[in-house]
Amino acid sequence: MSTDHAGAATAPDGQLSPRLYNADLAPPKQRRWKTYSIFALWMNDVHNIGNYTFAAGLFALGLGAVPSFFALLIGVLVVFWGMNLMGRMGQRTGVPFPVLARISFGVHGAQLPALIRAVIAIAWYGIQTYLASLAVVVLALRIDPALEPHTRNSILGLSTLGWICFLALWAVQLVILSFGMEMIRRFQDWAGPIVWVVMLAMAGWVLVLSGGRIAWNPPNALSGGAMWWEMLGAAGLTISTYGALMLNFCDFSRFSPDRRSVIRGNFWGLPVNFTAFAMVSITVTAGTYTLFGEIITDPAEIIAKVPNTAVLVAGALMFALATIGVNIVANFVSPAYDLANLAPKHITFRRGGLISAVLAVVVLPWNLYNSPATVNYFLGGLGAVLGPLFGVLVVDYWLVRRARINVPDLYTEDPAGEYAYRRGVNPRALAAFLPASAIGIVIALLPVFAPVSAFSWLIGAVAAGALHHLIADRSREFTDVSGEHLAGDTAAEGIH
Repeated sequence: MSTDHAGAATAPDGQLSPRLYNADLAPPKQRRWKTYSIFALWMNDVHNIGNYTFAAGLFALGLGAVPSFFALLIGVLVVFWGMNLMGRMGQRTGVPFPVLARISFGVHGAQLPALIRAVIAIAWYGIQTYLASLAVVVLALRIDPALEPHTRNSILGLSTLGWICFLALWAVQLVILSFGMEMIRRFQDWAGPIVWVVMLAMAGWVLVLSGGRIAWNPPNALSGGAMWWEMLGAAGLTISTYGALMLNFCDFSRFSPDRRSVIRGNFWGLPVNFTAFAMVSITVTAGTYTLFGEIITDPAEIIAKVPNTAVLVAGALMFALATIGVNIVANFVSPAYDLANLAPKHITFRRGGLISAVLAVVVLPWNLYNSPATVNYFLGGLGAVLGPLFGVLVVDYWLVRRARINVPDLYTEDPAGEYAYRRGVNPRALAAFLPASAIGIVIALLPVFAPVSAFSWLIGAVAAGALHHLIADRSREFTDVSGEHLAGDTAAEGIH
């Protein structure tokens, strides 16, 4: 096998299509993501302001510490199960999400799920970078109040200081990402644990000041049926929160050397680490009610109350680092692969990442974030279809094909190829995906379904999976062929 200047491979038999294959989309040569790297991935994804405020918000809504713990545990156990299913699919085949989607949707039909995932990730990549930059703006003003005049103007909706802080964080992330998946692994291996230092320090500070007198139940504590329904809703939202990453977790697990590394990393990173982080968040939140007489769900506000500039600087930097970590894991790797899948001959992982980063600025994410209609209807609507995609992929792989995958055929346009279907598109997968997506969107967006909107991802996944299992083509034998000989021709895990 040889590789041209763009990274697209050509085989002597002419079967590998440059429209479907490059070294970044191929199974990797080296697999270095062992248990700790998967665990660190989840630390980076879990340790962020969004998850903190989510857990703290349950306390504010009336769930005590114990009901919150069980609600989050139920939700994260479902996530753990889903991540293990998708993780095994990636680890066994060695392919990223857009290539894995070819199994169910066809070698060309997979562009649809890949583009949906890419659009969501790019939008949230920009939004998360913007949210992290807000903390840097506050930090800059605390260090040098003379910068305040630079916050009064507006350039495309953002002040001069806002632009400087946003672009600074944008550039830091781009530098990390430009070195590929191996650099991402090294970054997350040490970045994730650092946030625990800040969280434990906050918890210790609150416990000391309160003398250990923590109100484990909020003043508006729920009971009876209202409590149980809120717990179920919290579990459903936990599942939905991880629905996007559950879909493309194979982008990371494909670099794991064995199944045990994936399962162990998922166990320590999800049921253990997630619930521990959530309970520390709730402890701090409950402590703020004891100390200040109000429930504070924003960790930045809590840090701001610490009468020490050095502590404020350290805390703000750590939470900015946490946001960068979750952004890289959840919102960058996916579109880099998804865009590479559009034109493998011309777009590598690195180029796809650069395009994603540029688009994340072009969409002016602060305007997206400040528009509830955009977030709720556009991004919320797209998010509702992730469940049906997961349902189709998992049912097709595990129940229809029984994990028998012909990896080389994922890269061929030969009409006789196993994933050619009808001109490269599987109409049966679309027939299961589209109606289930419509159901998910309706439940997620229409006010009349607000009481069950937290379960839109789960309902969509079950509906699509059941329908696909019913109509899938079982008339032919499925082959099981590994793709080890297709491994990328580069020295560092198939990354240029």
